[in-house]
Amino acid sequence: MSENLISDAALHYQIIKFFVERGYAPQTAELAAALAADAIVVEAALHRLAQNHGVVLHPDSARIWVAHPFSAAPTNFLVHSPDGRWWGNCAWCSLGIAALLDRDVTITTTLGADGRQVDVHIQDGCVVETDYVVHFPVPMRQAWDNVIYTCSTMLLFESEQHVARWSREHRIPQGDVQPIETIWEFSKIWYGDHLNPDWHKWSNDEAQQIFAQFGLDGPIWNIPTSDARF
Repeated sequence: MSENLISDAALHYQIIKFFVERGYAPQTAELAAALAADAIVVEAALHRLAQNHGVVLHPDSARIWVAHPFSAAPTNFLVHSPDGRWWGNCAWCSLGIAALLDRDVTITTTLGADGRQVDVHIQDGCVVETDYVVHFPVPMRQAWDNVIYTCSTMLLFESEQHVARWSREHRIPQGDVQPIETIWEFSKIWYGDHLNPDWHKWSNDEAQQIFAQFGLDGPIWNIPTSDARF
């Protein structure tokens, strides 16, 4: 079977489904079994999906590192419920995991990745602790230059003043700061289709429209409008 016969959508669906059900990334052999394909064909399809920003692989490997919103490596964000635990790449991704799971969960993280540990509860589709903010220091047009770094900087804070102090201390430019409730509602739309067999990567135009829907504008959120995929 040619890798071209494994669509990005079919491969992505199996990866996300595996993460949801088991909390960790599938291996090539497990994907091959699910897709009824040869392992070498699946590896080629994984590399193509990575080129299309649908997954992040370990360098010089077909092993899955990240399939947004999930991380296969430990992070500052643990999403957990009585029936499972998942690592999120960032505050945005962790809220996206909660939206995908569609159940009550707790997100455990440390403020600014250097402060106190806090729990954020998602109950009955709502954020319980609404006073937190999410910081986005990396412009979206540069997000995929080093997406692991980008995600590692999207953190939870107590306030915009807290973000300003943290940015000065760590020499990370202050970007856009949004209420956690806004990013929760945004995440439900952004990641809501990720467990769909017909999933497709958002185009830049589609991404810009979703940003605008939630009032996400300014230099951090401006991306070129083209046929490119965000």
